[in-house]
Amino acid sequence: MGEYVKKKKDMKFQSEEALKTVQAVIDDADKALKDKSRKLKDSPLNETIAGALGVGVGAGVGFAALYFGGSVVGLSAAGITSGLAAAGAVIGGGMAAGVAVLAAPAVILGGTAVGVASHVKNKRLHDAKELLYKNALAKQTAILKALKEESNADKERIDYLNGLNIMLQAAIKDLQHDLGISA
Repeated sequence: MGEYVKKKKDMKFQSEEALKTVQAVIDDADKALKDKSRKLKDSPLNETIAGALGVGVGAGVGFAALYFGGSVVGLSAAGITSGLAAAGAVIGGGMAAGVAVLAAPAVILGGTAVGVASHVKNKRLHDAKELLYKNALAKQTAILKALKEESNADKERIDYLNGLNIMLQAAIKDLQHDLGISA
């Protein structure tokens, strides 16, 4: 077994939001298994599944990372410069040194808070990927079983099940990548 991908840019699924697409396929597969009359035209993912059938292999889904920003407003230029100069004087400098003196605690505390929040978020993302991976494997197994049992079904039904299988296979492969699981 490999190592869990920790760098966002190397992940196939970079957020919990990105995992919703996998959940939609799992949900559709569940409906297909419960209703043997369900066909491609009945699926909200019909175009996606049809595309997967056309390609023959699934594709990974990636989403851009979200960036946070902020600003401080409402301070006058005179107040800022005199405050920075006073802070800089503490270490024998001027305004420029004041920036370092005043910014250091914020940078340290901010960095720590971001680090803790990031760890919690990454743990939650990892756990969500593991759960979806297990669910996708179970649904794919059930879809393959249904394909065998329903081998005499009409072409539309078989195509629908095959399309779901292809999409689940692609999701499993991408989740294996992110989780560091050797295929």
